[in-house]
Amino acid sequence: MRTQVGIIGAGPAGLLLSQLLHLAGIESIVLETRSQDAIEATIRAGILEQGTVDLMRTIGAGERMDKEGFRHEGIALRFKGQTHRLDFPELTDGKSVMLYPQHEVIKDLVVVRQAGGGDLRFEVRDVTLHDLDPSSPKIRYRNKDGQTDEIVCDFIAGCDGTNGVSRPSIPQGVLSTYEKVYPFGWFGILCKAPPSSEELIYSLHDRGFALVSTRSPDIQRMYFQVDPTDKVENWSDDRIWEEFRLRLATDDGWTPKEGPIFSKVIVGMRSFVVDPMQYGRLFLAGDAAHVVPPTGAKGLNLAAADVQVLAKAMQAFYRQNRADLLDQYSVTVLRRIWKAERFSWWMTSMLHRFPGNDTFQYQMQLAELDYVTSSRIGAAALAENYVGLPMA
Repeated sequence: MRTQVGIIGAGPAGLLLSQLLHLAGIESIVLETRSQDAIEATIRAGILEQGTVDLMRTIGAGERMDKEGFRHEGIALRFKGQTHRLDFPELTDGKSVMLYPQHEVIKDLVVVRQAGGGDLRFEVRDVTLHDLDPSSPKIRYRNKDGQTDEIVCDFIAGCDGTNGVSRPSIPQGVLSTYEKVYPFGWFGILCKAPPSSEELIYSLHDRGFALVSTRSPDIQRMYFQVDPTDKVENWSDDRIWEEFRLRLATDDGWTPKEGPIFSKVIVGMRSFVVDPMQYGRLFLAGDAAHVVPPTGAKGLNLAAADVQVLAKAMQAFYRQNRADLLDQYSVTVLRRIWKAERFSWWMTSMLHRFPGNDTFQYQMQLAELDYVTSSRIGAAALAENYVGLPMA
């Protein structure tokens, strides 16, 4: 069996790439180890940058997003009992973000790919990559029936996340790895309650960070900072709500809307980048090549930016017989990736209490927040990064 581009992974990166290639007249096959139901049921938050929102519309996958997503024109930064709103359109010439969960993005992308005759193969097993350096790389796998299949490709796109097979298929010594593990995690909940705020609230308290978000008109998603070795069972519902009330307290008596909690999870936090993001005919995209802490809301958006660059490079190869854009893929996307890593690191460092209760560092964090919320230049820098830097 042959195709032009073999894509490993049916997450946002793989599905977006497949659709972009389809619109350019380039064939692809997408392989995914999970079932379609499983990937569509994996609940993950999602803040879509302006560029990602525009991309979803351009590829024909934005209709439900525009109906059901929440357009956010700012965020609130809360510290020392005061709330300070940043107005994104005013600071960024009209740009905003969209709150639309990642699993909903996946559902929409599956629909448009299947409507366009996309070859999506779910529940495959034992995926291996071969002959990555020659001009005809191969993917071998077992299908749902247990039979072994082989796909011969011009290129392979590794969009299979942090634990996929694509990155480990690159020989040792080729990749440089950059990683930072943060000394805290996020305790996240989903609860049945109306929104506590029309926009996200990022709060720094002497007890640690807290975040107020939303999922739907009657479901809230909220987080607070914990030790990464903590256990979910240590937190009763009453204790959770007491912690949120403490960390989100304001001088005017604001309190979050509370309701039954039906999901609890502790999420670790790290930054991770590999360089280069290509080897021979294999190109990495999304979480297969980089991870950011969720504070900056960049994960899905970086994946979207990666595959947009990769799709343009492949289009130039097939239409104009140009290989230069493919050769420059890593250099091109890593410039944006490192800026997003910087922003995510900065937001995380500004808003979390670090072990040791360093009072000097805490005062520096408060000073940074004061600067960002009192200086137009400081506020504009945060807003520019939050709504999204140029895709390439």
